Amino acid sequence: MCFKLTHIIKKMVIHLLFIATFIVFTPPVYAQNEKILDIVIVVNTLDKNLSLSKQQIRHIYMGGAISRQFKAVNLPAGNPLRVNFNTRMVGLTESRIQAYWAQMRFTGRSKPPIEFESAKEIIEYLLKEEDSVAYLPVDTAIPDGLTIISFN
Repeated sequence: MCFKLTHIIKKMVIHLLFIATFIVFTPPVYAQNEKILDIVIVVNTLDKNLSLSKQQIRHIYMGGAISRQFKAVNLPAGNPLRVNFNTRMVGLTESRIQAYWAQMRFTGRSKPPIEFESAKEIIEYLLKEEDSVAYLPVDTAIPDGLTIISFN
């Protein structure tokens, strides 16, 4: 019985050491990649002085009243930039947002933002659709005709 208990304790210590090592070395890697995940909010609007608050952007992406005026554009689920946007701007995890939109679709109250696979496709859509809003990587070249309304 004593041997089994000692064996279990050794396994637990090894697992804890592995987890501690993972935790210690993960933050620097994330910090190096954090710059890649910085975003810029871009809109196609005639009002070049437009300014939207974080709360207004959240409402646009979550189907609030302001979303009737603006058309939100998303990257596909699981995209690191989308995860960053949802966490920092919307304030919800991807799974919570997916659950919310499933309920909205089921009840017929609202539709989720349109999705595109790449920043290039998003820019093409933004240039065609007035009052469309999207988040893009901060290092994206923003064409004339689109207005940057927020950095994150």
